Amino acid sequence: MAVLVGLVVLWPGGAPAHERTGVGFDRQTQQATVSKVESISCSSANASGGTPTGDTSTAEGSSAQQQEDGTCKKATIRVDTGSDKGRTFTEIVQPDQSRQLHEGQKVVVAYEPSAPKDLQYSVTDVNRRVPLGLLAIIFAVAVVVVGRLRGVMALIALAISFMVLNFFVLPAILQGSNPLAVAIVGASAIMLIALYLCHGLSARTSVAVLGTLISLLLIGVLGSWFVDWAALTGNTDDNTGLIHGLYPSIDMSGLLLAGIIIGSLGVLDDVTVTQTSAVWELHEANPSMGWRGLYRAGIRIGRDHIASVVNTLVLAYAGAALPLLLLFSIAESSVGTVANSELVAAEIVRTLIGSIGLVASVPVTTALAALVVSADRPGTGTPESAPATPGAASAGAAGPAAPSSRGGKGRRRKR
Repeated sequence: MAVLVGLVVLWPGGAPAHERTGVGFDRQTQQATVSKVESISCSSANASGGTPTGDTSTAEGSSAQQQEDGTCKKATIRVDTGSDKGRTFTEIVQPDQSRQLHEGQKVVVAYEPSAPKDLQYSVTDVNRRVPLGLLAIIFAVAVVVVGRLRGVMALIALAISFMVLNFFVLPAILQGSNPLAVAIVGASAIMLIALYLCHGLSARTSVAVLGTLISLLLIGVLGSWFVDWAALTGNTDDNTGLIHGLYPSIDMSGLLLAGIIIGSLGVLDDVTVTQTSAVWELHEANPSMGWRGLYRAGIRIGRDHIASVVNTLVLAYAGAALPLLLLFSIAESSVGTVANSELVAAEIVRTLIGSIGLVASVPVTTALAALVVSADRPGTGTPESAPATPGAASAGAAGPAAPSSRGGKGRRRKR
């Protein structure tokens, strides 16, 4: 009910409109095809703007010399979508450019209506829809084949998660709502839908939900504290700078905090569900075990889980920031200098706060699961593990044993 109230109060009703700036991702784009590619001399195309005079021993001078003496490509691109469908334009590709065009290639072009007609279109990227779509299909098939019905439910939950992000979290932040409140409500909605849809409406799932909620709140409190203490602005690159320029009302440090919460949610779900299932299975194996015994056994499993999950989270963030780490390595910066820069400091805070939340989720969820499952006691009949009395042994030898109140299959009395 609290999540529903939060969704109603913070519901944005759509992202606010704005005039396109033509910068970065904020450009009009269309789909296009490279219809023709021919090789030409870079000097005849005047691609370098004149004879280079720089030192060829430097990277800039070497690149300029290569552009002057090398062979360029003149690509003819046909626009396939929009009001200018069928229109063609040419683009010169330098020999040292990382992206080389070839005939028949699908590309994405940017459109700037205020530019001169010959310069209105330019290639910005390769069209990757086909390989990405095929990879998504392979992923979906693998999930369904292995997970069966659970896999289908997981895919549905994944689609709903994207819908919550697209129709609630992002527009609400753009409308100026508090990013931390939006992230907590949105992450809670995603968690409730995903966990109950994939694992069913049960006490076991509810324990995982409670453990995840408590951990998310801890991450939110710690994140708010340390983001403010470390003076992290959240405005660390061109994309965040563009967002701040278009929507000055957005709290960029709050946006960083929202990313920490949402980014930790997926791993939190994994930890809490695994710990809850482990405690439930321990109880099934030994129904006479009390909550303390269940907690001790579950926490031993959790310690192994903590070691692997924290390492996974750190490596995931390190992998995402690998190009940045390479730049610092090239510059031969000290560890202290690297860690103090806001780009790296933000990732350190993100990683450590998420890891603290993961570590805390293990004892919290294990304790909740042990308390809940141990309250489900077996029936009042003779437990299977209790030694039989002499009379009962004689009766068992003389004829069939009377069925116990638990039916011999570990059934528990309902409450």
